Amino acid sequence: MSCRMKNAFAGAARCALVGLACVLCGACSVSPAGYGVGPQAERAAELQQTQREPAPDTPGMYLALIDRMQAQGLYYASLAHIDAYDRQSGATPDSILLRADALRATGQPAASADAYRQLLTTPLAARAYRGLGLLAGAAGDFAAAAGQLEQAVQLAPTDAATLSDLGYARLRAGDILGARVPLLKAVELDSRNPKIVANVVLYLSADGQDEQAQALIDAQKLSPEVRARIRDETARVRIAASHARSSAQDARAQPVASAHESEPVAPLLQRFAQ
Repeated sequence: MSCRMKNAFAGAARCALVGLACVLCGACSVSPAGYGVGPQAERAAELQQTQREPAPDTPGMYLALIDRMQAQGLYYASLAHIDAYDRQSGATPDSILLRADALRATGQPAASADAYRQLLTTPLAARAYRGLGLLAGAAGDFAAAAGQLEQAVQLAPTDAATLSDLGYARLRAGDILGARVPLLKAVELDSRNPKIVANVVLYLSADGQDEQAQALIDAQKLSPEVRARIRDETARVRIAASHARSSAQDARAQPVASAHESEPVAPLLQRFAQ
């Protein structure tokens, strides 16, 4: 091989090495987030992209976007978009409800209550009464919460979440017997909702049906954290029930019969165990 050919091969080799080095350096300059992006980074990127995108073309699409934000827990961001929506399209019952929910979730109960009250004469009255009930419960007034939630249930009798909320409010107000029907309705309407199931376990525990409560806990494989929460809540319910009995006007009244004496829940538990 001639010296000229050897020099040509050497030059080509050097160029290849330089090119490879450039590729490697380029790879090193890539952000680590580009390799195996984790769930948190993916979510952040999606939200960032959502914020960069222009507002949807139609009011309905914009409200759907705001609703998705709230489903992701972005209540402060949703408030900003509700302001933008109202500026562009004018306030509607749907946007007022989204605002009321966001205000409640961001610790602004007075403003939230005002927004809910605007909806009491609209087709969204059931949602408004439920929101007012949740506000009352968050303030510790479970008797008032039960009253508002009763109104909501009358308007939306098949809404499992509202029935469950009513049952819980009655438990916390000391009305264990009154919690039975709404909670059993709720769990039959939506037996896969873990919050509803937990409220049914709470009712069983507070009512002294320990075996049935444990059977439901085992069937649903409730976590230790949820079990501990139920124990704490059971103590609060029993204290409330004791106060309710002691404050009754008729001191000679017989104690209220246990709920399971009037209607057993065994068939319900059997369905969960299947």
